[in-house]
Amino acid sequence: MSYVNPPDFARKMIDAGESKVFMSTKDTLIRAYMAGAILALAAAFAITVTVDTGNPLIGALLFPVGFCMLYLLGFDLLTGVFTLVPLALLDRRKGVTVKGMLRNWGLVFCGNFAGAMTVAVFMAIIFTFGFSTEPNEIGQKIGHIGEGRTLGYAEYGSAGMLTLFIRAVMCNWMVSTGVVGAMMSSSVSGKIMAMWMPILVFFYMGFEHSIVNMFLFPSGILLGGQFTWMDYLIWNEIPTILGNVVGGLTFVGAMIYSTHYRTSASLRDKPEARPHSSVPAEIPAE
Repeated sequence: MSYVNPPDFARKMIDAGESKVFMSTKDTLIRAYMAGAILALAAAFAITVTVDTGNPLIGALLFPVGFCMLYLLGFDLLTGVFTLVPLALLDRRKGVTVKGMLRNWGLVFCGNFAGAMTVAVFMAIIFTFGFSTEPNEIGQKIGHIGEGRTLGYAEYGSAGMLTLFIRAVMCNWMVSTGVVGAMMSSSVSGKIMAMWMPILVFFYMGFEHSIVNMFLFPSGILLGGQFTWMDYLIWNEIPTILGNVVGGLTFVGAMIYSTHYRTSASLRDKPEARPHSSVPAEIPAE
């Protein structure tokens, strides 16, 4: 699969983060828009498969097709830039600032949201024949997902908020591992295999992904889900974004940076770790 060694893909991660900081506004928005749209379509596809087969594992197995597609096309997800861009700041790359990082995050958020909303409207039209009938079975399923993952958390108060946050942390631990997976190989097949595995884990486990949720919850509202935009923002999107930042940056970016890029000295290089000389002492002459 033309494997790239960890020190090499660690450097590629930092280089990628640096390039995103200096990307033009137009390019950043277009790439983020397309990423949000493709991932939303993949989520709609996975839910359709789950409803049609009655087996959520099959839906989870097929969902990563969207993730692989968007990264092979060079588009950007918010969860990915949460991990990559801070590494360029941590590495003190010239011209990379906190302001530049936040600019990138803000633009990618706007692009992802616009792309996901576009697909949410399109799919709502399909599921209701242009809003002329009640949602079909798939549309009803999306509405129920929105209720369970907003009001369902709210029902448990602070414990629900903690659960939501941890699910978001775990999500971007896996998703950002998928982002790094695209850098682990120089072949298309190798990139796909490395990306597919962690994305499958996140989707099947029901972790909270801020961009997938940009599709699920607005479309759920459009399809008659019994929750509000405020429920969506407070009891899902905002805590999910915060958890995604922590998960991607802490468990993926910082870990790879600290052990594969800023590697500590080997114990063999320390004088106290060297074995004592085995040369025997001289025997005094008689």
